[in-house]
Amino acid sequence: MFSLFKKRRTQTSSSNLDDQKGIIGKFHESGKPVIVKFVNEIPNDETMKNLPWLTIISWKYDADINNGMPLKEVNKKMIKLEHALEVFYSIDDIRWIYNRTGNGLKEFNYQISDRDQFIKELNKALRGHERYPIEITFYEDSDWKGFIKLVKDFEQA
Repeated sequence: MFSLFKKRRTQTSSSNLDDQKGIIGKFHESGKPVIVKFVNEIPNDETMKNLPWLTIISWKYDADINNGMPLKEVNKKMIKLEHALEVFYSIDDIRWIYNRTGNGLKEFNYQISDRDQFIKELNKALRGHERYPIEITFYEDSDWKGFIKLVKDFEQA
């Protein structure tokens, strides 16, 4: 079952995201809570066409402790990473779509136009940071199917 916590504005510094609204919600996966923060707006067809790559930055951690949520020290590092990733809000060819935390997995999800540009910007954003235990995966998803499903699942909540 999906449930919404509250509607809130997503703080951004980019003009194309200034009016975007975000949602914080929760669902359960394998009996453990998963918190999601996502844009509550399906973009127009042109935007989807211009950003065909679903890009997921994943950070796995022990799901068997703390009810599947990251421990305080790990969470602090995740927040530091999340703040560094805010640079993507100001890049037109990269659009943040949602984050999830729970059941041993933290994910930062973006739709992008160019994989090489994304990696270049990510490396620049993380310069001087400690090494994070993350994986980056690219999926061709010009229809934004996963994101649209997420939005619709919460619309029904």
